[in-house]
Amino acid sequence: MNLCLFDLDDTLIPLDSDHAWGEFLIRLGWVEEATFRRRNDEFYAQYKAGRLDIHAYVAFATEPLRERGPAAAAAAHAQFMREVIEPALRPQALTLVREHQARGDRIALVTATNDFVTGPIARAFGIDALIAVRLEQGPGGTITGRIAGTPSYREGKVVRVSQWLAEGGHDWGDFKRISVYSDSPNDLPLLERATDPVATNPTPALETVARERGWRILRLFE
Repeated sequence: MNLCLFDLDDTLIPLDSDHAWGEFLIRLGWVEEATFRRRNDEFYAQYKAGRLDIHAYVAFATEPLRERGPAAAAAAHAQFMREVIEPALRPQALTLVREHQARGDRIALVTATNDFVTGPIARAFGIDALIAVRLEQGPGGTITGRIAGTPSYREGKVVRVSQWLAEGGHDWGDFKRISVYSDSPNDLPLLERATDPVATNPTPALETVARERGWRILRLFE
């Protein structure tokens, strides 16, 4: 059996779903535009620089959801899928996932974006296993603004994948080939676990590393 791990944002879709969700909240009028956009952009820049305080970001990003409750949040996300995500689904990305599924690979979507935003996106790709930042929930499915367990960010992705494999009775060494697709140097800890690391739509920083190490470079959206 082979293992295949996909990053999501700017890897399988040509946008960052976390940042796009923030922009969508502005469009909905759920937040004050100038202040929210400034902070959303600041957190996004921190992420790209590899120094995001993910706990602070999740507290910020989930505040509008906590204010409105689960039903309103679910309805807003359904609209987000229709208007933002579905138009961003590219045939070449869907085909890549299907190719690995046809080979019988064990597949997971591994993302630093939270499970509320990414759950429906994983289903749109037909990927059953989602390893995302888990939002802590209170009574009635309310979002607390905190993260449950280890966040799947940087080294945390390796931790969470290891936990997922162990839950299924597996370990990294059980797989003949391990493919990891990502655009970001934030995912170097995960890419370095792969027998087949693929710098996918890579940032300049990751492309430099990929060329130095002889990794495959894939540009899905050109």
